[in-house]
Amino acid sequence: MDATARLLIVDDDPSVRAMLREYLEDHAFRVAEAGSGAEMRERIERELPDAVLLDIRLPGEDGLSLARYLREHYDLGIIMVTASGDVIDRVVGLELGADDYIAKPFDPRELLARVKSVLRRLQAKPPAEAPPPAAPKGARQRFGRCELDIDARRLFESDGAEVAMTAMEYELLRVFLANPNRVLSRDQLLMHTRNREWEPFDRSIDIRIGRLRRKVEPEPAGEPRCIRTVRNAGYMFVPDG
Repeated sequence: MDATARLLIVDDDPSVRAMLREYLEDHAFRVAEAGSGAEMRERIERELPDAVLLDIRLPGEDGLSLARYLREHYDLGIIMVTASGDVIDRVVGLELGADDYIAKPFDPRELLARVKSVLRRLQAKPPAEAPPPAAPKGARQRFGRCELDIDARRLFESDGAEVAMTAMEYELLRVFLANPNRVLSRDQLLMHTRNREWEPFDRSIDIRIGRLRRKVEPEPAGEPRCIRTVRNAGYMFVPDG
């Protein structure tokens, strides 16, 4: 990992920014600060950081909106900083493309470990296992009771009505379509959709799969037939399920 990695701390509390900046600079990082979304954008225009520590509770434009903006426009690490009880915010942050999160109050040593982990993942070479091949382009691809237009990134019911989906749900559908009848672990799904590894207590993939099933399963209230759970292994897309 590059010892001169650039970090941007986005937090509206000057004392928190100062404390984190001092700690991280002591560990050889180059650190910049921003107290709002507007300041964050100005800083990034001047110099693109390798990773952003982004507080969710910001005045004006909140951290979730900023995370969406960052993921759509830049290739950098995003670590969300949340309140200890905000489980939904953590899940939404990860769904928007954050690489990791940490809950307040936190030990700076844990933050340092998470920053290093995110930077290692970003700088690492592709894994030895080849990524899944791209799904066929052009025609819509059948997925359960729906059809996915790969190029347009849109999901449709059989009657033509469009089904709203998140960017993460699209990525999951794309990976499943490229790997029919193949068991994919949670780790593989996270690596192929968000370039991050699954942790034992990370239930974000399970939550997303549950939401996706309600949209695509032939019988949403029944036993999953299209996206099947393989116990102690992961999930499998069954085209004829």
